[in-house]
Amino acid sequence: MEEMRLEGLSDVEFDVLKEISNIGTGNAATAISKLLNGRVDIKVPDIRFLDFNELPEIIGGAENEVIGILVALERDVEGMMMFVMDKKSASSVVSGIMGREYEELGETMGEMEISVLTEFGNIIAGSYLSAISRLTGMSIYPSVPALSDDMAGAILSVPAIEFGKMSDRVLLIESEFSGNSGKAEGFFILVPTLKGFDNIFTKLGLKKG
Repeated sequence: MEEMRLEGLSDVEFDVLKEISNIGTGNAATAISKLLNGRVDIKVPDIRFLDFNELPEIIGGAENEVIGILVALERDVEGMMMFVMDKKSASSVVSGIMGREYEELGETMGEMEISVLTEFGNIIAGSYLSAISRLTGMSIYPSVPALSDDMAGAILSVPAIEFGKMSDRVLLIESEFSGNSGKAEGFFILVPTLKGFDNIFTKLGLKKG
């Protein structure tokens, strides 16, 4: 099987990734609605490939304080997933799940806030993995999610260091959720290994095994 490069995706392959992202986003909205016991609306996600060095600027600048929830992937698709949101969006998520108003999260968070945001990120990641698994029949095992509270540049350096040697590009899915507690903007970053992308497209019949 000839290994692909992210820079060389065909229009059809990119459309497939967009469709997976749309399904994953819909799954996430449904799951979050159940968690909040109320309706959650979501904008059609903006999906694009970006260079690693472009990511911090998209998320408000390298020094912008953000919350990042990281999940490692194993089995048929290896790599990592990360969901990133700024402190204002994170506060909105905590308010909605806890059912009461929260001021914007400060420099430090309590165990309750960390637990709530970690579970939220876990639901987001699981929704996208479920979309990939259902479409391809592949087994993808996520790790226990790890939450980081730091500047965007520091948090985004993790996937850049880990996978930058294979490709300098990443799939970014930008979504906006809105519910009774307000809006929450999130950036979902999918960084499979190149072999992981190969496996997905092969299972979908877009590449020969």
